Amino acid sequence: MDIPRTAAPDQLSIQAIWGKLLRHFPHGNADYAHRTRDYFIAAFTFVCVSISAIFEIGGSLGVQRGLGVVAWMVLIGLLLGESRETKAQVAIAVIFATVGEHFASLYMGGYTYRFENVPAYVPPGHGMVYLTAVALARSGFFVRYARGITAFVIGVWGGWSLWGISGLPQQGDWVGALLFCIFLGWLVTGRSPMVYVAAFFITTWLELLGTTVGAWKWASIDPLLGWPQGNPPSGVGAWYCLVDAVAIGGAAPMLRGLRRVMHWRRP
Repeated sequence: MDIPRTAAPDQLSIQAIWGKLLRHFPHGNADYAHRTRDYFIAAFTFVCVSISAIFEIGGSLGVQRGLGVVAWMVLIGLLLGESRETKAQVAIAVIFATVGEHFASLYMGGYTYRFENVPAYVPPGHGMVYLTAVALARSGFFVRYARGITAFVIGVWGGWSLWGISGLPQQGDWVGALLFCIFLGWLVTGRSPMVYVAAFFITTWLELLGTTVGAWKWASIDPLLGWPQGNPPSGVGAWYCLVDAVAIGGAAPMLRGLRRVMHWRRP
């Protein structure tokens, strides 16, 4: 007579802890669909970032304003067909990130744009970046290979952060290492881990291109902490964890408020 085998108590506890840590990740047997829309949004944003970097080289304030108009038109076009919840999240992300830009750049001096302003294309650009992270996070590829992609991001991002504090680069990056640790914390506690993971790809591409062409430059010493930071900091994508938390938390109240206003305006 066969006796059914049971897992050891230690193994059960490890599995329980692991399951709790990954409770917000897609399950291995989760349903997924490859929607062309998700991949188009991501690919289009990556291309737009590249084109903007080309125009930014030696461009005037007028060029920046023109890029801003185009970016707003593109963002509105990409939002067509999205749910009301996603539209609300993107709107909140744009507002929150734009306020953060003015505080971190103009007031604190953590980084400085070429004309010491906040370029016109930055607010809609934040909306495009956030929408790209959302689109990638829900795409069939990211859902299907969620844990493998996450392991890749942790490995690359972690290696980049360790390199920044190793003493090898001329400009150290202790701020980037701190942001990477914050990212790890959000990864296991936040409600949208795949959005955080997806944000790594688009924000890294954006930052590397922007700093390379001289569109902006990060201060060598962070004005708030007094720590050295890279140009760009390795963990800069961690800021989108906070943006996402604010966007998700504020979307529902925003929609409820809009419904009340529309109900109040009805004759």
